[in-house]
Amino acid sequence: MSKRNVVHVEIPAANVETAGKFYQELFGWKITRDDAMNYSMWEAADGSGGGFPQVSAGSPAGQVLVYIDSNDIEADLKKVEKLGGTVLQPKMEIPDTGWFGVFKDPTGNVLALYTSMNPQ
Repeated sequence: MSKRNVVHVEIPAANVETAGKFYQELFGWKITRDDAMNYSMWEAADGSGGGFPQVSAGSPAGQVLVYIDSNDIEADLKKVEKLGGTVLQPKMEIPDTGWFGVFKDPTGNVLALYTSMNPQ
């Protein structure tokens, strides 16, 4: 069973490159750009990390998205619904990376589940 660790945190940005520079200067985070996806990845000194997606309807400003480790995203999403939550994004592949699903808890908080293709 997964340890249910936080494995990724996305901070929506109006300008992905500028956001990366801001957090690099503020916290010393390592920033890696993916121009093809207009996405920047960040990594803190402790190895935790995440990314900066472009602000959009699916990633609105102010809605930081926390990804939780999952061994079985589909089973977890079924449990979300059983417990009164709502599935917003069924399990979907991130090419060459892993899979994710997004849900809303009964209070309205949005979180995501993640399974890596290359578990360490």
